[in-house]
Amino acid sequence: MSDLFLHSFNTLSHGLIGYIIPFLFVLTIVVFFHELGHFLVARWCGVKVLTFSLGFGPELFGFNDRHGTRWKVSAIPLGGYVKFFGDDTEASTPSAATLGSMTAEERAGSFHHKKVGPRAAIVAAGPFANFILAIVIFTCLFTFMGKPSTSARVDKVEPGSAAASAGFQTGDVVTAIDGKTIGSFSDMQRIVGIHPGDTLTFTVKRGESSVTLKGTPELREVKDPFGNTHKLGVMGITRATAPGDVVTERVDPATAAWLGVKETWFVVDRTLAYIGGVFTGREAADQVGGPLRIAQISGQVATIGLAALVHLAAVLSISIGLLNLFPVPLLDGGHLLFYLVEAIRGRPLSERAQEMGFRIGLGLVLMLMVFATYNDILHLAAS
Repeated sequence: MSDLFLHSFNTLSHGLIGYIIPFLFVLTIVVFFHELGHFLVARWCGVKVLTFSLGFGPELFGFNDRHGTRWKVSAIPLGGYVKFFGDDTEASTPSAATLGSMTAEERAGSFHHKKVGPRAAIVAAGPFANFILAIVIFTCLFTFMGKPSTSARVDKVEPGSAAASAGFQTGDVVTAIDGKTIGSFSDMQRIVGIHPGDTLTFTVKRGESSVTLKGTPELREVKDPFGNTHKLGVMGITRATAPGDVVTERVDPATAAWLGVKETWFVVDRTLAYIGGVFTGREAADQVGGPLRIAQISGQVATIGLAALVHLAAVLSISIGLLNLFPVPLLDGGHLLFYLVEAIRGRPLSERAQEMGFRIGLGLVLMLMVFATYNDILHLAAS
């Protein structure tokens, strides 16, 4: 195990600059906007914000704004936090002693003295900001770079594949899957990739006629251009791209915004489907990655260009927004769960109950981090 770790460490160290700088670029954007969501809604609700931190641990540098908020960058760049007036910790757990000794004026600016509605809005604003950031990034990419597409034409059918069993022929053009219009080969790949083992109905243009075929994608390990392995549904269809086949469609800002919303929803839907698949045994948990995997992918994507790196930031922003909405104490979703209980009961949970919840949440988060890091080490060792 020690040799495995050393190999992984050397692999990561070899491209330290190439990995770390893109990783920090992507993570800083995502974390900043997440915390900015909390910050802006808190200010709007009249809550005094003590600290806005990018990272954890000792402060590296910072400044105080005119409202008394300390904006700072901390030593451990794996997240961030906003600390409100009345918070005992960075996780926004209350201090009973501090809350009990506040004056009426201080209570007006205390997060924990606000009604449950404003508190829930402040907490939900972080993940919501992540989704908005993703939509804005996708919208800008579609607006300024257009939407590249390649027709879903079948140039080769792999013998013995799911496509061969379904009756696909060279020259077929897939126009719809399960009634959903297919505009490009990548649209078809996306749908097929997330439905291994599911029978899909393909509407195919064959010559001048329309043919309906039924096929079941096979689950295979597929390598991307960087050598990373992914488990996806595959039909066994190949598209031989010829010059002029790839068309970049220019779209207006309104259409780009709609495409940005659809792209964001696709990532949300795929992520939730994967998580559900892990719990039902349909998906392998070895695809769960942590900081090391994100750093590696960031470095690889950065070699393609800035647009690809910004696209990765959008995908990561959605993932962090979703993760924070899970009903686990310590995460935003855990706070929202407590507020829902408070709204139903008419009073908050006891301090002891909340403390136990946060301890359980901390344990779950730490276990997830350990598991993700273990997966990262195995992945780096195999690459």
